[in-house]
Order: sequence, then C-alpha cells, then structure tokens
Amino acid sequence: MSGVFERALEAERLASRAARLLQRPGALIEVKGLGYVVRFGPRHRAMLTVDEAAFRALAREPGLVLRREGGWRLARAPSEAPPPGRPGVIEGERLVLEDGGVPVALKANLGESPLAWLARRGGLAPVEAAAGERLREDFQKAGTVGRLTMNWDAQPRSGGGGERLEPALRARAAKDRIAAALAAVGPGLREILERVCLAETALQAAERELGLPRRAGKTVLKLALQRLATHYRMAV
Repeated sequence: MSGVFERALEAERLASRAARLLQRPGALIEVKGLGYVVRFGPRHRAMLTVDEAAFRALAREPGLVLRREGGWRLARAPSEAPPPGRPGVIEGERLVLEDGGVPVALKANLGESPLAWLARRGGLAPVEAAAGERLREDFQKAGTVGRLTMNWDAQPRSGGGGERLEPALRARAAKDRIAAALAAVGPGLREILERVCLAETALQAAERELGLPRRAGKTVLKLALQRLATHYRMAV
C-alpha cells in the first residue's frame, strides 16, 4: 500500500475513535498545541489527541458543530445517524448493450445499488461512480449477479467472434474484462470492489467483512475506484 493510502487510513481510524468518544453527552473536541483533543467536558482530562488530517476527516463525516463556549461537538446525535444504505433487492430485468450494440435483457437488481446510494449523497466523484457502474454492468453481462464464488483469473476465450457473440461467449468476454479490471486494481483494493460493485454489499457491511476500521471503507473504496477508472482510461 502506498504511503498516501496508509496515512489516509490512519486518519480515518483516528477520526472513527474520536467520533465514538464524542457520542457521549457533553463531549467536545478542541485545539491544543498543534493538534486537537477530545474531552468528555470542558474541565475533563483529554481522552484522545488527533492530528489535522484526522480532524478534517471527522469534520467531513459525521461532521462537527462549533460550540459557543469554544471547540466543537458532533453535528448530530447517534440516534439521528442516517441508515446504512443497504439497497433493497428488487429482482427484474435490465436492457444492457452487448458487444456490437445489441440490446439484451439480463437479470438485475432494480433496487438502488450501494454505488448509486453513495453517489447520490456526494460520497463519490462522478468518474468513480461511473467506473464502478461499468464493472457492475460487466458483472450483469457475465450472468453472475450477487455471486462472488467465481474464479476471476482470465482464461483464454473460445474461438469465434463477430459482433453478435453467442451468450456463453459474451459471458466469458465479460468475465475476462472483470478479471483484467480486478487484476489492475490489485490485492488490498479489489476485495472491496468485489463486495460493493459485484455483490452489491452495503459499504458498512463490506467494512465488517474485510475487517476495516469503521468509516475507513469509503476511503478504500474511493482509492479502488480511482485505480479502476485509470484502468478504464477514464479521466480522474
């Protein structure tokens, strides 16, 4: 993992610890020296010290509100936190353009995907969401919606070709594209794409499955999607 990634992950980890402490009634965070300290009250001892990067992560999400007495508190109480955003699974069919521009009806989840949920709330840049949706569309073309028990190692395609591939060959071509994309993203990042983009697992559930610190999943997902967009030669 790159140094930038490790620093971003550490900042999210510290912000997550600070957020848990700040859920206590009367808790605040304030400037001290070159950093910030979390206290359970104005006259209480410091419970945690965070740096500028962690403070900024904390201010972004869940957010901070300036106190008239000085310092900041959480923007909302834990009971007011938004739902985790797990999409409802609505089974149906969606028209997808196959190779050669041929529309084909494929089984798909018609509910809001975790990617769409995050993008609608400003959690993803347009190019990040577009890259994830492109991977998700190939997953639908492969006919493996909701399944992760696949060997994504690229395999040689069968003979044939042309604009109108047979269904089995179209599915194989989609699987090969998925294998190439996940290989380009690399280990350590591809796993979150497999869960959020392919299996349509909610981000918080993916965090738990991968053993990531709470709220670090978005940072990992965004880095994975940026690398995916580079593979697809999208402007990042």
